[in-house]
Amino acid sequence: MVGQGCKGASLVPVSGLQSGLVLTSYLKGIEMDLAVIVALDVVNGAASLFLLCLGLAIIFGMMRIINLAHGEFVMLGAYATVVSANAGLNIWIAMLVVAPAFVALVGLVVERCLIRFLYGRLIDSMLATWGLSLFIVGFVTTIFGNTTKGVPTPLGGFSVGAYRTSYYTLFLLAMALVAAGIIYALMRHTRFGLIARATMQNPEMAAKLGVNPARIYMMTFTLGAALSGLAGGLLAPVSGITPVMGAAYIAKAFITVVGGGAAILSGTVAASSLFGFINQLGAYFTTPVYGEVILFTSAIILIRLLPQGISGRFFKGQL
Repeated sequence: MVGQGCKGASLVPVSGLQSGLVLTSYLKGIEMDLAVIVALDVVNGAASLFLLCLGLAIIFGMMRIINLAHGEFVMLGAYATVVSANAGLNIWIAMLVVAPAFVALVGLVVERCLIRFLYGRLIDSMLATWGLSLFIVGFVTTIFGNTTKGVPTPLGGFSVGAYRTSYYTLFLLAMALVAAGIIYALMRHTRFGLIARATMQNPEMAAKLGVNPARIYMMTFTLGAALSGLAGGLLAPVSGITPVMGAAYIAKAFITVVGGGAAILSGTVAASSLFGFINQLGAYFTTPVYGEVILFTSAIILIRLLPQGISGRFFKGQL
């Protein structure tokens, strides 16, 4: 009896130990799954912010035009996607072709009718583009009203343990990398990129060498507008689309471009990665509202410590 009692008693701690190990392994698995989801959210935030800022980085970083209608350019790209998709056009063509092409056309008209008279006049360009943003919001509101529109996310989702996320997150990252690669190749390895950078640095010298600075300004502004439209098209499936949606983007885009510094590509990549990381983690540990507050506070501190931006300290001489 004693032996049987000892034998029975020895089974209890072993069973408890096994349960504890299983529970610990399960909790570690959940923590790992959650870490993967948070990492994907951070990557998604950084990629989205980069796409949002790239057009503004070209217009402001190269041309020194403070385009306060940048958010409205993004909004127009989103609406172009919605209208095209609802008309029966393939969602990928609507996002990747129609949105940037439409906003590029709008940018071309704006540059020819307004911006070309304001080069070198910083305050005037701010006031003019602010008025332009109000006009675009009012015009779009008249056509579509104040109701929120949207398009379905074109890709499905996948599971990471107990959590689920979308393949579209990875697609946005891929598009950010593709956009960065195309702009780098365009500006570094093409005749247009060489002439554009030379014209922005010294338009008088470029004009003496036979370059038409007005034409280069027009093409550069149109390129920046097209990239803004592309961002709007890509963000359309993951954001509510309203005529005033641009107001939510403009401040975040400007602090990212200013924080990145003069290097339009390396600076924007660095700043969007940093601010996207801070914003997403801040939103995860607090709330999305506090995440925005933490982002703006971090941007103020960064600009205070690095007045020339990240590229002014770490990426001098780079694109």
